[in-house]
Amino acid sequence: MKIAKITATTVTTAALALGLAACGSSEAPNAEPSTAASASGPKYAGKELTFWRLGDSNPAAQKYTDELVAAFEQQTGAKVKVEWIPWPQVNDKFTAAAAGGAGPDVTEIGNDQVPLWQSQDALEPITDVVGAGDQAQIPKNLMGLETIDGETYAVPWGGGSRAVLYRADWFKELKLETPKTWDELVAAAKKIQAEKGKDVDGFAFNGGSDANHLLGALAWTAGGEYAVKEGDKWVGKLTEPGFKAGFAQYTGLVTDGLSSKARLTQNTVDIRTRFANNKVGMYLTASWDLPGIEEDSKGKLKGDKLAFFPLPSKDGGEAQSFLGGNDIAVWGGAKEKDAAKDFVKLASGKEWGVKYATDGGLLPVYPDALAKLAEDPAQAPFAAAFAKAKAFPASPNWTEANETKAVLQNAARTVIEGKATADEALAKANNEIEDILNAS
Repeated sequence: MKIAKITATTVTTAALALGLAACGSSEAPNAEPSTAASASGPKYAGKELTFWRLGDSNPAAQKYTDELVAAFEQQTGAKVKVEWIPWPQVNDKFTAAAAGGAGPDVTEIGNDQVPLWQSQDALEPITDVVGAGDQAQIPKNLMGLETIDGETYAVPWGGGSRAVLYRADWFKELKLETPKTWDELVAAAKKIQAEKGKDVDGFAFNGGSDANHLLGALAWTAGGEYAVKEGDKWVGKLTEPGFKAGFAQYTGLVTDGLSSKARLTQNTVDIRTRFANNKVGMYLTASWDLPGIEEDSKGKLKGDKLAFFPLPSKDGGEAQSFLGGNDIAVWGGAKEKDAAKDFVKLASGKEWGVKYATDGGLLPVYPDALAKLAEDPAQAPFAAAFAKAKAFPASPNWTEANETKAVLQNAARTVIEGKATADEALAKANNEIEDILNAS
C-alpha cells in the first residue's frame, strides 16, 4: 500500500470542512422530517429538544452543529438546545440523567457505551429509524454494539479506526522506510531512540484508559479474543495462545525498551503532548490528534513533518483495529421522543452523516462514501484499518472491565514490573473479566 504524507492542505481541510458542510446548496438535505408538517404549521412548532454533543466545542464542530440544528428547526418548527459535555464529564452526566436527573432528548454517544446505557434503560429503541431510508444502507456489521435482542438503540454516526502517527521528518533524516512488519517497526523505533535520546519513546506504550485500543489491535491480529458469549455466559479467552501472543507484543514495547517504564499509565492525550514536544517517534492514534499537536508544538509540527501508516502485523499487512466511533441516539427519558427520532433521522442520514464523519476526522459509515475516502492517500491507512476493525465484547459491563477496574492495564503492569509472569497475570485477569462481564 502506498502511504502518502499528511499535507498541510489535508490537515487544514479536515479541521475546517465542518464549517463548509451545509453551504454548498440552497436546498436543505434529507428533508424527510418536514414532510409531516400539517396545514396548521410545522410538525413540531412550539416543541424544544435538548441535544447533547460530547467533547469540546471547537469552531468546526460548532459550525456543523449550528448548521444541522438550523436545518432541523427550519423543517420542523422545533427549537433545539445544544449542550456540550466535555469527555471527562460524560459518564457522570449520563449516570445522573439515567438516575432521573435532567437528561437530553438526543445525545451523541460512543458506540462501545451503547450496551451499558441500554442495560440501564437509558436509550430509546430506534429500530424504525435504521430500517428505512438512508440508514438502511449502513452495513449491519457496523451495528453490532447498537443492536441488542433484535432492537437498535443508536445509529452509527462516524467510525473511528487508528493508525500509527509518526515523525515523517525524523524518518527522512534517519533514512527510515515506513514499516511493513512488526519487526521493521521495532527496528525503526530503536534507531529513533539511538539518534534522538534515551528519553524519547520510539513507539509509545499506552497503558491508560484507552490502552485496549493498542492491546486489542495486537491481540486480535494474533487471533486472540478478550471474551466470547457462549450461551448466556461470557467466557474469557485471555489465556489462549492468540491473546497471549498479542499481549507479549504489547508488554514488549516496554520490556524491550521501545517505551519507558516510567510512563506505564499514560494515555493517548499524554502521549500526544510528549509527541508534540519531540519525545515520541510513533504512536497509535487518529487524525483528530493533529490539531492538538500543532497547537501544543506552537505550530512547529504540522504538514509533511507528520504522516500515518497502518499498524503492521507480525508478518506484514495491516493489523486489526478497534471498531470505534460515535453514534447518535434518543435518550430513554426524552420528553419529545417523536421529534427526537426525526432529529436522529436527519442527522444520521447520508448527507449530514457523511459530513459529520469525514469533516470531523472520522470515517463515514456509508459504503460509497468510505470507498471514496479510501482514495485519499492521507485517509487510506484509516480506511484499511476500518475494513478489518473489531469491537470489544458487547457487554454492558465492558466499561467496568476496561476503564473502572482496568483489568488488562493492571495485568500488563504486573508483568512489566516483574511482579508476575504473563501466564499468571493473564490467568488472574481472565477470572476477573469473566466475573465482571457476567455480573448481573
